[in-house]
Amino acid sequence: MKTPRTRTPLLALVLAPLVLATPAAAVTERLTGYSGRALQPESAALMYTEHHLVRERDEVPSERLVLYRCADGTAFARKRVDYADAEFAPSFELVDARVDYREGLRRDGNGVLTFAGVGDAAKESSLAAVPALVADAGFDRFVQQHWQTLQAGEAVPIDFVVPSRGESLGFRLRKVEGMVVAGAPASRIRLSLGGFLGLFAPNIDVIYRDADRWLVRFEGLTNIRESASRNLVAHIEFPELPVAQVASAWDAAAAEPLQSCRIPG
Repeated sequence: MKTPRTRTPLLALVLAPLVLATPAAAVTERLTGYSGRALQPESAALMYTEHHLVRERDEVPSERLVLYRCADGTAFARKRVDYADAEFAPSFELVDARVDYREGLRRDGNGVLTFAGVGDAAKESSLAAVPALVADAGFDRFVQQHWQTLQAGEAVPIDFVVPSRGESLGFRLRKVEGMVVAGAPASRIRLSLGGFLGLFAPNIDVIYRDADRWLVRFEGLTNIRESASRNLVAHIEFPELPVAQVASAWDAAAAEPLQSCRIPG
């Protein structure tokens, strides 16, 4: 008895060369930028400004470069963020020329490491594995990912990296109120420490516009130092949406010399 021979459909033979010749979808890359104004909470005096440049691939951040300036325009600190390894806990490094301070997070063969301190004496620490590790600018991506849960009034656990302590701390994230900012509905979302530490540590509030989930305001402890051992508290306003930047803007921000300057407390 002969085994029936499988016949290739004529249509498949015709389409096969076309399928093979179809190019992969092109990756869309762009560079955008926006600025924030850090204000003193009581007097609303300008403390410093921060200027963000973000490289995106298919509308998802791949790299971030932030240049911090005193009120007189002097660049005093720079931060680089690389989202390649983890969207919520990207590698980053912040350098502040005023106090010769540097901190950040990096990955190597030993896992996830934090570093923080003055100059070359920055201390390295290994981070324990946790389920919801979040670091620096990855916080915004984390909020976007959990937006619907937050809008439903549910608390979201988050292990936020604190390089100066060489560890991640267990916070919880929740929406505390709806509000109106510049005539548009917005949500106040609070980051607070859980457990015993929560009785003593201040909260951090972030306010997002509901329509486009744009961060319009940050209130709380910043990553900029008042001294080598203490961080500044500020209200940071982000009034403008990102706009397209020319490629040379990144190189200019990366190369600008950092200098010491005074930030009013």
